[in-house]
Amino acid sequence: MPARGVNHKGEPLLARFEALDRFLRDHQHLWRPRPFTELNMPWEAQHPELARWLRGRSLQDAEASHNQPQYLSAPAPFPQLAATSLALGSVERLPGQALAPAPQRLQMDVPGRKWQQIEAFAQSLDFRQAPVHWLDWCAGKGHLGRRLLTGEQQLTCLEYDPALIDAGQALSQRHHLPARHVQQDVLAPDVELHLRADMTPVALHACGDLHVRLLQLASAAGCAQLAISPCCYNRISATHYQPLSTAARTSTLHLSLQDLSLPMSETVTAGSRVRRQRDESMARRLSFDLWQRQHRQCDQYLSTPSLPGTWLNKPFAQYCQDLAQLKNLSTNGEEDWPALQAAGWKRLAQVRNLELVRGLFRRPMELWLVLDRALYLSERGYEVQLGEFCDSHLTPRNLMLLAQRCG
Repeated sequence: MPARGVNHKGEPLLARFEALDRFLRDHQHLWRPRPFTELNMPWEAQHPELARWLRGRSLQDAEASHNQPQYLSAPAPFPQLAATSLALGSVERLPGQALAPAPQRLQMDVPGRKWQQIEAFAQSLDFRQAPVHWLDWCAGKGHLGRRLLTGEQQLTCLEYDPALIDAGQALSQRHHLPARHVQQDVLAPDVELHLRADMTPVALHACGDLHVRLLQLASAAGCAQLAISPCCYNRISATHYQPLSTAARTSTLHLSLQDLSLPMSETVTAGSRVRRQRDESMARRLSFDLWQRQHRQCDQYLSTPSLPGTWLNKPFAQYCQDLAQLKNLSTNGEEDWPALQAAGWKRLAQVRNLELVRGLFRRPMELWLVLDRALYLSERGYEVQLGEFCDSHLTPRNLMLLAQRCG
């Protein structure tokens, strides 16, 4: 069955997918290697001027370019790659629909940024048929579903966490809204009992397998329309990506869990304190990595466990010694810890700047994944719209799929 989806420029979604597929396949040597785990990138010998330029920049330089690496004036082939990345990753905003203002009391229990995302999502829903029964998938407390409710519509919220179910039910009762909050593992077989053809499922930032399960079940149940904003493509139970559409299944591009984390590497919503803690943690890990390579006489990255934030309160030497103990490595107490700590910060600046090359493939990779979902729905009889529902500064996961049964 031919793909029925087009973007707002009239370009068939399949054509965009195929162009993205070529771009990602042709440049795997640039986006697969991770500077954090490899001291030298395989592409540096091929592009020495670019490598030297990036390695000479500061951590602040890298931070300034992180969100929009496509606009960085770097040596070749960076500008050419950036131009292609911009062209292939460009997606227009979905047309907004006027909504009646929400009662002030409805947003009192919602963090500001989350409420802005809900408002933008709700304003982008443009269905031919007015929904009669909303299904809020992985609903949390059901804030999205309550915002969508109007008139005689009904609402069912599915959520796994009992505490969120109880809190959501209390909120719906406080606002006197016709909402059912149901505790449900959406990956369990019995979730099918909660989907009916007259429902309009919505999912705002349901992760990985969770939103894929919705696409599969909603299309099987014959739902006339649905809308999702995908998130966390690497949160899947499989060891590698499982393509959905015919086009993705026939592609020679095979994605690991590590590859799937690339779109999630953009950090536009973290506060300054969180960024400082992140930098400190990464610099210390990179320092330890330099130490362990020399200590083990093995020039390979050594995976280390996730550590509590309190570890950053330890003196640097103690941090390294305790981490070495966790990895069954001994320290002789004669290390030049200040020099090692400085080397870790220097390497962090280089890692962040080298990561800008991978950053050119963040949006193309995410769009490839979202188009796989769009084409899957198209093959099941839906007309699909793809667009942005908000600016990226509100959330980098700002892509939305609107699907409506043909005819």
